[in-house]
Amino acid sequence: MKENIVLITGGSQGYGKATAKAFSDAGARVIIAARDESALKSAVAETGSDSYICMDVTRPESWEAARQTVMRRYGRLDILVNNAGGGIAIKKIDAQTAEEIEKSIKLNLLSVIYGSRVFAPVFIGQKSGTIINVASVCAKHAWPGWSVYSAAKWGVLGFSKNLDVELRPHGIRVTCLIPGAGATDFMRNAGEKNLITRLEASDVAQAIVSICKLPSHVVVEEMTVWGIDQTVVPL
Repeated sequence: MKENIVLITGGSQGYGKATAKAFSDAGARVIIAARDESALKSAVAETGSDSYICMDVTRPESWEAARQTVMRRYGRLDILVNNAGGGIAIKKIDAQTAEEIEKSIKLNLLSVIYGSRVFAPVFIGQKSGTIINVASVCAKHAWPGWSVYSAAKWGVLGFSKNLDVELRPHGIRVTCLIPGAGATDFMRNAGEKNLITRLEASDVAQAIVSICKLPSHVVVEEMTVWGIDQTVVPL
């Protein structure tokens, strides 16, 4: 990981922030991205990240500007972690507004597609690179109220599988990371206020870094990470 250039979206909190620290501790030069500049500045100091980019991952032009910034500052990118996401509106489909549905799809799926689209030419030119797309166990299981969010995360999983076979001939690896419920603000913001889980953000971060540390000829197609206390029957 030493001197690898890593860009992490949603890097000011939760999984993204923990992943930034894990990569920084491993010797990588980390760029974190999010919308809140104040939170980004704090996260840079807490994680040892190299820099930050204030951006809106749901806007294609924001991704174009981020690519220009990364290439101007560093001249390359080795790892892209598409981590930004959010519940937006976890409620039954007939209680959701069209605006809430659109926001959820943009944040949880289109942001991943936009980021991969913008940086794929960079990786292809380098003939190397790793893309980690963070989905959710909602991509494989069903719970009431999670339908729209799940649709987006199913999309992330399907997109990642196709992107993997598209980019492998260029020496690029694509992994879909599928975390269970984590001890972050996400679940509380989604209304799951009483959920207690042993899956920490640092655990997910460790999984992401471990994938990237594998030899360049080894590809992890997908990885599901659960807290041992969250059980789905049948799995």
